Amino acid sequence: MNSAGPKTDSTKSSSRLSDISRVAGRNRITPYNSAMGNTPREWIDGSSVRLDRKDPYLRLQSVTVYVRDLEQSLGFYLDQLGFKLIFDARIQPNRRFVTVAPPDGTANLTLVAPDPGSEQVKLIGRPAPVTFVTEDVLAKYREWTERGVRFQFAPRLKRLKYGVHVRAPQSADLSAHNEEHAPIWGGVFTRFRDLDGNSFSLVSFDEVTHALEAQRRTIAEKLEFERRLAQEMEIAKQVQAQLFPQTLPPLRTLEYAGTCIQARKVGGDYYDFLGLGQERLGFVIGDISGKGIAAALLMANLQANLRSQCAMALDQPQRFLRSVNQLFCENTPNGSFATLFFAEYDDNAGRLRYANCGHLPALLLRSDNTLERLESTATVLGVFREWDCTIGECQLRTGDTLALYTDGITESYDAEQEEFGEGRLVEALRRNCGLSPQCLMDSIVAEVQKFSPQEQHDDITLIIAKHRGN
Repeated sequence: MNSAGPKTDSTKSSSRLSDISRVAGRNRITPYNSAMGNTPREWIDGSSVRLDRKDPYLRLQSVTVYVRDLEQSLGFYLDQLGFKLIFDARIQPNRRFVTVAPPDGTANLTLVAPDPGSEQVKLIGRPAPVTFVTEDVLAKYREWTERGVRFQFAPRLKRLKYGVHVRAPQSADLSAHNEEHAPIWGGVFTRFRDLDGNSFSLVSFDEVTHALEAQRRTIAEKLEFERRLAQEMEIAKQVQAQLFPQTLPPLRTLEYAGTCIQARKVGGDYYDFLGLGQERLGFVIGDISGKGIAAALLMANLQANLRSQCAMALDQPQRFLRSVNQLFCENTPNGSFATLFFAEYDDNAGRLRYANCGHLPALLLRSDNTLERLESTATVLGVFREWDCTIGECQLRTGDTLALYTDGITESYDAEQEEFGEGRLVEALRRNCGLSPQCLMDSIVAEVQKFSPQEQHDDITLIIAKHRGN
């Protein structure tokens, strides 16, 4: 492909691929596709890359076809044969080569216009040692004929026997066990020419046709499975959304709001507001181990346990949580657990009683801007059947702000892998403490999402409560 004779420095410099461009009027440059494999199925899907690297990757890059006019030949291969443009480059000011590939992209043809008088000119118009395979030669024959492609003869059917005999499959007839049959290998053949008379074979084999049909069935089954899975996930999302509180029981002295923004369709974060009677309200926030469907199922189980047992939380919060832990242990697999923060607020007394079961500390920002952290009072739920907790207590006064949250907030990270952290959360609370709970919650979530604009990796759950006085 290089010109004869010595090269000057300027020629060497210009021989670099300095002008890779699209053909005028054709915006069809596409990347290289996967390589061919060893079996009919691999011929089709190109899955020949070995992860263990023991069998180094190897593929046919291209076969050179000599033509007289690159631009005219390119039009033939792209417009009449429906090939794709892979590469178009000038390696010297007056030297250009173009690579095209059939639609599946498993092999390439490099089109080269040789210098007049060179030996390569003699190769133009000769039978090319190239065979194209299709699942239906007759269909391709009709399609290309209508586009003006010249065929040397109409497609012909050939049936050949393998040279190697194989033993017949077992049958009820014992005499058949020792019989050997030569299986028939069938195909349809024809040849076509390009504009310069270069001729190529076009064939179809039974094995390729059968493999294509099998792959189509596999792809159709996969697409149907994915469609059904997406539909079921959407239903699961709608069901889980109904597990979060749909109403906010009214309180005289406390205004509050909560949200959960899931990283996936469904997740394991949980928050709830439990009406306990006698002007008392339960605040719940939790984080289930794991992610996705498994965590969502455990979340639903925990929610059911909490709501079914919350009647005893009014007078016996420790017994209530022991019962929740026991049910969670009985109904979940080994290794599953949940962190939980439960708080019971007395609207008359302004008193908050709480149990922090291995969860992140709640933040209580006082009206004088001081901060209290409501730390753990028990281990996580679901690990120990023999389990107990301690109940903490604090008084809320006018202007105090309570924040309950999950690690989806504090462990969100930026491009430098720095976490949002508790410090930024406290700063956001102080900076926006004059806002209503709903607006304060929205501003914090927006700040977290701005800090971590990439794909969300964990559920973001937050409860804000603010004492507004009597």
